[in-house]
Amino acid sequence: MKNAVNCWLFNSAMSKEIVARVSHLSASYGASEVLKDISFEILEDACLAIVGPMGSGKTTLAKALSGRLFRKGDVWFQGSFVLFVEQQHHFKNRSNISEFYMQQRYNSSDSEDSYTVREELGELDVAEWVSVFGLEPLIDKPLLQLSNGENKRLQIVKALGQQPDWLLLDNPYLGLDVQGRAILSAGLAQLKAKGIRFILFLSGGDVPDFVTNVYQLPAKNPEFPRLKSGEQNENPGLQPGDLKDCSPIVSMRDVTIRYGSKTILDQFSWTINRGERWVLKGANGAGKSTLLSLITADNPQSYSQDISLFGRQRGSGESIWDIKRNIGYVSPEMHLYFKETGTCFAVVASGLFDLLGVTRKVNVAQTEAVMRTLSMFGLEHLTERSFHTLSTGEQKMILIARAFVKNPPLLILDEPCQGLDQEQVQIVKDVINQMAATSDMTLIFVSHYSEDVPFCVTKVMSL
Repeated sequence: MKNAVNCWLFNSAMSKEIVARVSHLSASYGASEVLKDISFEILEDACLAIVGPMGSGKTTLAKALSGRLFRKGDVWFQGSFVLFVEQQHHFKNRSNISEFYMQQRYNSSDSEDSYTVREELGELDVAEWVSVFGLEPLIDKPLLQLSNGENKRLQIVKALGQQPDWLLLDNPYLGLDVQGRAILSAGLAQLKAKGIRFILFLSGGDVPDFVTNVYQLPAKNPEFPRLKSGEQNENPGLQPGDLKDCSPIVSMRDVTIRYGSKTILDQFSWTINRGERWVLKGANGAGKSTLLSLITADNPQSYSQDISLFGRQRGSGESIWDIKRNIGYVSPEMHLYFKETGTCFAVVASGLFDLLGVTRKVNVAQTEAVMRTLSMFGLEHLTERSFHTLSTGEQKMILIARAFVKNPPLLILDEPCQGLDQEQVQIVKDVINQMAATSDMTLIFVSHYSEDVPFCVTKVMSL
């Protein structure tokens, strides 16, 4: 793997044919210019990765190059069909609408409204790629029950079935475990070997070995303040809310979860005491999301299991809101289903009410809590920005702040660092470590990357 720290110029032998050219490209969202004067060429046999920090405009560039966003400047690709494969999947149900909801994957009856992988691919000529990208074992699985990483590979195979001249892949490695990354890299290497052209848009870090050229976008906000490792935030941070006489926080005993003939959890037991910090590990499809859904009260099978949350037996008369008010939560699925179109202030404030959007007025104390949390993550400059105009990484940071805003006794951070640049990952880790040092915060942290796990985490649960 290469480390994407430099911009490597396209200085291959001039005898090679140019297969793509971008000259003085600019693109805007409304009155806000995101990209300005972007120029590069791609030669035959080259494989390009475009990298940059959070908010630098990687996704905007991909959309502009594929014609999904108005642009200025000249863009030419050899071949006319340029297909953008975005980070997040968007599938329709059998009623031909996209109205899936976040908890639907956990309701076995609702999964019948979801197409299977085989049905989603339909008559597309992709048998070779189904094998290359490891989808054969998933071919009859409902889309709703795919993991984030499995969905990512399906997106790519489905795109290949449309026989594009170019694929623009927006952060395809996000959410993949070690095996999933290896499968994806092997598949992309085969694409390159067969002459199928693509451009990778990455948040930085490691770049696959088959990439020959790296173009680095400059930081959009170079003056943006960032915490350095070990640096203390002037804001003292948040203190978790109080739960009296509540240990353990979570207790599961011999929990078994099945969907049809498939067993996801088999006589699983786990106890989480107040103040413990856990990392939850497991391959894509191992059952991490299902396990978390039992804690967040999103899975209806939790009623039939021996589960106690915050000192109360599940199903003893507590409401879903009694549980959620004690949890701060962020996940890739939440990001996918979060449809809020208001300001970033409103999005963070929605965490006070456990809603996916704000319909209530906030009082003075709640306003102060929102602003304090935005400040803690260095996000004050986004307060009045519309959430849907942010980059994917900026949206993720706002949703992380939303998870913290009500000082929850339990934080569940499911892949919180997906889509963030390395400096933003460090900020998230520093905030968590500072809270752990000054409180008895309870934490469940999910990640496929050991380097993303805060040092305050001392316990491991592997599925």
